[in-house]
Amino acid sequence: MPKKELSFEEAMEKLEEIVNSLESGDFALEESLKLYEEGVKLVNLCNKKISNVEKSIKILLNSDGELVEEDFVSNDK
Repeated sequence: MPKKELSFEEAMEKLEEIVNSLESGDFALEESLKLYEEGVKLVNLCNKKISNVEKSIKILLNSDGELVEEDFVSNDK
């Protein structure tokens, strides 16, 4: 059975747990590395989800009294 992909909120919550664990310093180097790698995967997942949402956002602009639908364009690139 395929593993269900985490939602953005679930990924962020898990990422926060990993950060807190790493900041505690209670893990051996190898375990810390595994947590770090998992964190990087979660960051990539969150970035992918944000990118997908940005692509689907539509903005309504008032142009000469009419509403016009345009695609969202991010200025972060």
